[in-house]
Amino acid sequence: MRTLKACLLAATVALAAMPVSSALAANGDTLKQVKERGLVLCGVHPARHGFAAPDSKGVWEGFEVDFCKALAAAALGDAEKVRYVPLSSQQRFPAIQSGEVDVLARNVTANLSRDTALGLNFAPPIFYTGTGFLVRADSGVKKVEDLDGAVICMAPGSTTERNVAQIFAARGLKYTPVVIENNKQLVDAYVTGRCDALTKDKAALPGVRAVDTPNPAEHVLLEGIYSKEPLAMAVRQGDDQWYDIVKWVVFATFNAEEMKVSQANVDEMLKSDDPDIQTLLGVIGDNGSKLGLDQKWSYNIIKQVGNYAEIYERHFGPNTPIALDRDLNRLWNDGGILYGQPMN
Repeated sequence: MRTLKACLLAATVALAAMPVSSALAANGDTLKQVKERGLVLCGVHPARHGFAAPDSKGVWEGFEVDFCKALAAAALGDAEKVRYVPLSSQQRFPAIQSGEVDVLARNVTANLSRDTALGLNFAPPIFYTGTGFLVRADSGVKKVEDLDGAVICMAPGSTTERNVAQIFAARGLKYTPVVIENNKQLVDAYVTGRCDALTKDKAALPGVRAVDTPNPAEHVLLEGIYSKEPLAMAVRQGDDQWYDIVKWVVFATFNAEEMKVSQANVDEMLKSDDPDIQTLLGVIGDNGSKLGLDQKWSYNIIKQVGNYAEIYERHFGPNTPIALDRDLNRLWNDGGILYGQPMN
């Protein structure tokens, strides 16, 4: 087992050792390759409830899966033209750096080191969360200070691993990390009692409790969020056109919700007199040509995938197994911090 000092050092060394992309994308190349291939290659989590996982028939579904679909709808006119590439936390950055995938939609926290040292560009965050802890209800643990001396399960190469080291060091607490790459094995280590707590970003833990534990009532999430974890799609630096496309795909879902344009009413909204809605749906303006896309790129996103609220409710709404309050993931005019830039 690693000591706290060793854990801090390992996290720092691991980040420093990550290679900068030796072959940055050339401007326009990614969209060209996507169109020639007829598929968007999207790097996703192998199995994270609510975010990305294949169902019993092998069909991928989840919040981040839907953003892969939104990108395919914009770039190719068909939300189903996606090849999902499951990636571990250690595999994800080499995969985008090497061009194995066109985009990462894999629970990636945007931060300065990744934005610079790893040769990545981050689109606007699509989900705001932070480090959390899952513990047994009968453990007596009510706050993070009660975990002094605990054995804690976590994934390697993640911001969570570094965050936990910082959280405990700042409070003068000790812990023993159990670091496991495979997500199923990681969760099993907690469920079988090898660890006193499981730490991930807090949005992941309700799914673990609801789906992976034999009795969800026997497990609780500690109150509080202990870090900033803005989850965002990432692309390689160098291809500004592809970066712009991914960025505006995200903004389109935000703006569609704000303008109350949905899958159900998008065809009717084509007749709207509102110039902002007309611009969003490609009735006026030339945003499609500016991005190298069809003029109906944003219409295709909304028609085939939905606006942000629809995507969120589909996977985290009150009628889903992983009901999550939107909290910060509300629009700016509804108490949250999601803000779609103007599309004029």
